[in-house]
Amino acid sequence: MKAIVNGIILTEQGDVTGKALLFDDRFRGIVDADALTDEEIIDARGHYVAPGLVDVHIHGYLGEDTSDGSEEGIRTIARGILANGVTSFLPTTMTVDWAELENAFAVVRRLMPFSRTEDFDGAEILGCHAEGPFINPQRKGAQSADHILPPQADRLLAHRDIVRIVTMAPEMPGGIDFIKQVTGSSDIVVSIGHSSASYDQALEAIRAGASHITHLFNAMTGLNHREPGIVGAALTTDVYAELIADAFHVHSGLFSLLHVAKGDRLVLVTDCTRAGGLPDGEYTLGGQPIYVKGIESRLQDGTIAGSVLHLNDAVRNLYQLGGVSMRDAVHAASLSAARSIGADDRKGSIREGKDADFVLMDGNCQVYATYVGGVRKYAKEN
Repeated sequence: MKAIVNGIILTEQGDVTGKALLFDDRFRGIVDADALTDEEIIDARGHYVAPGLVDVHIHGYLGEDTSDGSEEGIRTIARGILANGVTSFLPTTMTVDWAELENAFAVVRRLMPFSRTEDFDGAEILGCHAEGPFINPQRKGAQSADHILPPQADRLLAHRDIVRIVTMAPEMPGGIDFIKQVTGSSDIVVSIGHSSASYDQALEAIRAGASHITHLFNAMTGLNHREPGIVGAALTTDVYAELIADAFHVHSGLFSLLHVAKGDRLVLVTDCTRAGGLPDGEYTLGGQPIYVKGIESRLQDGTIAGSVLHLNDAVRNLYQLGGVSMRDAVHAASLSAARSIGADDRKGSIREGKDADFVLMDGNCQVYATYVGGVRKYAKEN
């Protein structure tokens, strides 16, 4: 048994100080520090002890992309994001050729069981997020128009064992039936995104079973007092809503409003591309060239193309720019994310019996150590 002491433990109920967090591969409880006996002691040095972050929308990192269908590539992503406090994630595909998608799904399928082992040197893979190909060409954003398909439930359901989220446009012909078939026959979460749906069409999709919104405000109908659009539906129902909190995709002035409106249904994501963790320059996304400068990632025509955001930085931005508590900001990138895909029985919070996934970080969300299943898999170099 191990024990973390001298830290600010972020639990579902609130911040805990002056206590010790017991764990092996799972959390075993929070006790008085003076009650420890022969446990291995780990000094948190006054840092936050936060639940491991869960990224449910990340395409790539360190030059690799999920859609490449490379096992070593996904391993590189899994390893690299440990430094950002991410302990589990959904490798996310783009709208590429269906055969390429199936290859990427197969790689995720093979890696999932290995990612749960102590020897895997990366964040755990919880499945994958298929962003497309069942989207609206008018809202394709940085997705390739050449590979967009009409909603086809049978194609997707063949991969129900590893797809946890599918982003689709419900207004496309057959879209509502697709939602009903997918949610009625699997645990796949249907997310509305890359869509021109009206407010009423979005509500119809939510009634049919859609429960998630992909990168709120981006690649969708916006909020207008006479035409509330998908954003209006997201803000007035209990769906989970993704936020790319880089202060570029969505102005930071809206962060506090979104936190108030969505509460524990606000989910921080990165939408990170292969350019994440690398210098400014030219890269690719879904086979198209993208150009990265600072926090901006764009196609040649200026269209926003994913991000280079780190999830711990998203937490920091929500905390510092949105004025929410550290606990609530972390919650949006951990428990809310895990709940959105039905993984909160094991992931997302520091609670007895859950996987011992946690992060040691400071008040600026700089990560000093990342533990997955009780094993330290990242430590910041001095």
